[in-house]
Amino acid sequence: MSAMLVVAALCAWFALQVLVLGGVEHARSQQILYGELREQLAAQTAPTGGAIPIGSPVALLSVPTLGLQQVVVEGTASGDLLAGPGHLRSTVLPGQVGVSVVFGRSATYGAPFRSVTSLRSGDGIQVTTAQGEYVYRVDAVRRGGDPLPARPAQGGGRLTLVTTEGQGLVGALAPGAVVYVDATLQGDGVTGEPGRPAGVPDSEQPLGIDLDALPALAFAAQGLLLAVVGAVLLRRRVPGRVAWIISVPALVALAWVTTGTVVRLLPNLI
Repeated sequence: MSAMLVVAALCAWFALQVLVLGGVEHARSQQILYGELREQLAAQTAPTGGAIPIGSPVALLSVPTLGLQQVVVEGTASGDLLAGPGHLRSTVLPGQVGVSVVFGRSATYGAPFRSVTSLRSGDGIQVTTAQGEYVYRVDAVRRGGDPLPARPAQGGGRLTLVTTEGQGLVGALAPGAVVYVDATLQGDGVTGEPGRPAGVPDSEQPLGIDLDALPALAFAAQGLLLAVVGAVLLRRRVPGRVAWIISVPALVALAWVTTGTVVRLLPNLI
């Protein structure tokens, strides 16, 4: 019975963190990233291409019809998308000539792309980068089996938003379909710095998982287990209230870290 209670508590905590507390973490990350991007834009130090450190803010994405405004970071691995939408590193930055691709979560950690599948042809998407402000117009929402859009015209650009969809909460957490929202740049694109990666690992592709998180998960789980054992032993030596006051902060912190590491092993778009 005790083992079942522990398992139930862990499952409840996981659901609470990814669906509720993760949104708080996402909002805090966005606030910090927004400040960083504003400073870089003002100082003209925001990236325009080349090798951009993963996790760096690269653009401000706004979709007025959805009331959506998000800072986009570089990288699309599951861990990168905890902070917000991520830019696929093997594509040009928004506003540049060519196709730019941005991934976003649909159900967890703030679910910034939850509603992008409701966009309609003609809806506007605004993007601000180091090279200026750009407007895209949605062409269509594309799903598996739909024809691919034509390449952008010479000097033109396209922005593709990528997320998942599913029916109900269970379907959203275990989606079976990747959805693409294609939008065309209004006007000519600009040219960025050369040196972009030619490709990205599987962990940064749609529904990719980050297996590099396994060692970190092992350490985090060990730390959580030791904290649980320590809390049990402490409760035998001191009054229950004192034991809880001492143990709970450490347990919550370690559980938070462990859950965050587990999320990196889940598909990056959920």
